[in-house]
Amino acid sequence: MGIRGFKPTSPALRQMTVSTFEEITKKQPEKALLVTLKKHSGRNNQGKITVRHRGGGATKKYRIIDFKRLKDDVPAKVEAVEYDPNRSANIALLSYADGEKRYILHPNGLKVGDVVVSGDQVDIKVGNAMPLMNMPVGTIVHNIEMKAGKGGQLVRSAGNSAQLMAKEGKNALLRLPSGETRYVRKECRATVGQVGNIDHENITVGKAGKKRHMGIRPTVRGSVMNPNDHPHGGGEGKSPIGRPNPVTPWGKPALGYKTRKKNKHSNKYIVSARKK
Repeated sequence: MGIRGFKPTSPALRQMTVSTFEEITKKQPEKALLVTLKKHSGRNNQGKITVRHRGGGATKKYRIIDFKRLKDDVPAKVEAVEYDPNRSANIALLSYADGEKRYILHPNGLKVGDVVVSGDQVDIKVGNAMPLMNMPVGTIVHNIEMKAGKGGQLVRSAGNSAQLMAKEGKNALLRLPSGETRYVRKECRATVGQVGNIDHENITVGKAGKKRHMGIRPTVRGSVMNPNDHPHGGGEGKSPIGRPNPVTPWGKPALGYKTRKKNKHSNKYIVSARKK
């Protein structure tokens, strides 16, 4: 999918780029696969803001995506490729031989009219889903399960792919897009191919208003706040932050500070981390 710019009739449009949406073949989503989304504006069940700078945004509905791919040995024809406002990747509408319709993440190269299938013994073909144990080493995959039957959790955003590096005992070794290599149980499923919409990373937002459409509110620098609002705040004119290292509004180091929690059940499967 290509990218196009605009004639600079305003300063914002000079930088802004959008997708050409060449792959999109259907504009209206499948009504049976839509769910109403409630906005939370970054607040938890107590009404407290837990994620800052969220709110507003265009109204959108959630498309139910089949991340599990458990409908085995039933061929499905790709009926359409659609835009999904909830993710960077596009989605493909599958029409199964028994009449059921489901959405999946659209893999790069999958076209309308192609047939995909999931199961234990299916061809190594783009869009097909199967357990990692049945794939040859070197296969490019996406939408990878971390627990068998739970549904794909890894490698789901536009342009991403992982590679099956080895199969050892009960585990399969994967190299993820971040550079991390980790083990996943061999019975976990994955979909063959790379996630589509590869040019998504090259799109320039271009203007503040587009960020507001996305539901992202302005981020204010700490140095322009008052001292009671931020540790960097206060002082006359443009003041230095007044301490050796920059910090968050709550006083924690802002640069290079590790915030990842130790999860012994997940971390024990990591062979080499993305950051050395």
